[in-house]
Amino acid sequence: MELKFLKRLFSAAAALFMLCLASAVTPAHAADPNLVLDRIRKSGELRVPVMVGEEPGYIRNRDSGEWGGFYMDWAHDIAGLLGVKVVPVETTWGNLAADFQAHKIDIAFGLNPNPQRGLVVDYLNVPLFTDAWAIVTKKGFEKKTWAELNDPSVRLIVQKGGTMQVVADALAPKAQKVVVEERPLGLMEMQAGRGDAMVLAIFDAVQVAKQINGEIILPSPMLRNPATIGVAREEGNEGYENWLTNWVNQQRALGLAQGKLQKAFEDHGIDLSILPPEFSF
Repeated sequence: MELKFLKRLFSAAAALFMLCLASAVTPAHAADPNLVLDRIRKSGELRVPVMVGEEPGYIRNRDSGEWGGFYMDWAHDIAGLLGVKVVPVETTWGNLAADFQAHKIDIAFGLNPNPQRGLVVDYLNVPLFTDAWAIVTKKGFEKKTWAELNDPSVRLIVQKGGTMQVVADALAPKAQKVVVEERPLGLMEMQAGRGDAMVLAIFDAVQVAKQINGEIILPSPMLRNPATIGVAREEGNEGYENWLTNWVNQQRALGLAQGKLQKAFEDHGIDLSILPPEFSF
């Protein structure tokens, strides 16, 4: 009788232990994967960063104040599918992480994965388009490799907090860095002769080269980098990320992303044939 009682007691204790163990390893509740997507649709707004001097990705109409450009075209496409309107939020590349943390923006385009920013931002695993790191110089600049640029006599212009600053610090640590807040300030430094070259993603380099009648150089070895979409790292964004990934895959597979880039630059009076032949997007 006593043995049976002890067996029952042991079985009850084991069951209680397993129940407690399951409670310890199982979350109290799993976040709804569509929480962020539903929140955006309920708000009726898709808040998108816009930046001065980043044509043709972002173009501000001087008369109306409205924002256009190929990044905004993509934003309107996504907003239309979600049934919401685009709300522009003026910022800079260096402030994007803080904007996501402060819940000021819902999405950002053309991001290059950055480990520091990646602490608060989730990047889609598929790129919207492929970019590469380039420099814009005045004609006649002879340094063509990252090793040659890694020289104390070279003055490299970089945007503060951007991936271009990370690249310059990593590959040309000995070069002097002229750090600016925005691209137009970098142009002023180049035009004033206070910099030898400006480090930019190649599609930005095309625009800058036209403005200063400069030359585009893809320093060797060529560094390709994915230009992707970023969203805030938060609970319930899995469905949003999955939906955006499907959208990007369609844009790439059907040639829509590449076609939009080509048209945007042509409309802006830029012939992409000036791109170095070793680069393709």
